[in-house]
Amino acid sequence: MRIHFWGVRGSIPVVKSSSQIKSKISAILEQLTVEDLKDVESKERFLAGLPPWLFGAVGGNTPCVSVLFEDTGTCIVFDCGSGLRELGNHAAEVFSPSPKQFHIFLSHFHWDHLQGLPFFGPLYDPSVKLDFYSPKTQLEKALNTQMGAPFFPVNFNKTGSAKTFNLIKAPLEIDGRQISFKKLNHPGDSFAYCISEKGKRFIYATDVELTAPDFMKTRDNSAFFQDADMIVLDCQYTMGEAITKYNWGHSSFTSAVDFAVNWGIKHMVMFHHEPLYNDRKLYGIFHSAQWYLKRMDIKGLEISLACEGKELNL
Repeated sequence: MRIHFWGVRGSIPVVKSSSQIKSKISAILEQLTVEDLKDVESKERFLAGLPPWLFGAVGGNTPCVSVLFEDTGTCIVFDCGSGLRELGNHAAEVFSPSPKQFHIFLSHFHWDHLQGLPFFGPLYDPSVKLDFYSPKTQLEKALNTQMGAPFFPVNFNKTGSAKTFNLIKAPLEIDGRQISFKKLNHPGDSFAYCISEKGKRFIYATDVELTAPDFMKTRDNSAFFQDADMIVLDCQYTMGEAITKYNWGHSSFTSAVDFAVNWGIKHMVMFHHEPLYNDRKLYGIFHSAQWYLKRMDIKGLEISLACEGKELNL
């Protein structure tokens, strides 16, 4: 499986302000010396030594993650946040050849998980087939409504692509891979998905407020989470903020780490970033999560920060 992150923010898309860009430039200039400018190699060394929050960006698009089955070229898409637009724009570059069929699984129907669909180029291509999946009823109605008048000038059912709408009631198979689902604790419900491929298990679990029942070793919990190889998990808040935002439907990074450890998960990718956090704070939270692992003497768990453009292989 080749996993690509197209949108990693939660709630609403964000862009860098002029003051944030100026702040980054100022911080870089403060570290610059005459020696760093003497030749091309010196400049490259200087840039390579900058912290990621300065030389790079986490990204501002809302949730969209693709999973490619490399032997068949099948493209699975999780959620249609504003990152979906980027997937459509760059599909030909990232996937070769560009897919003519997308299997799109929706965690739920909140705006930040649908708002990229009207701007997804393949939606308008008559040669493309889009297969939508959800355990929630009224899938087709939800997609039609969010592109209906007066909200958008082109009706969803008037776009060119061929479409199917699949209500999931049990695990299904696509190209020999099993895809299962599990309801999460989130206002209006949200669903996690697990792809099993050749003994490897990948879980996409955005928009969840982790509580005690999620840690219980029940048969259903164990079957879904135990010993997964990778989980993309909601880590929107710090613990202090999570306490003040009880029942908002999102988790702190410390709860997420405890959850991954509880279920023996090998790799946790921090996801659904708070739109108010800048790159420096997000990397600070990432480093705090790593410190927490070390402080608690936890072994066997790798932690990554989801960034737009990041690609992982499993």
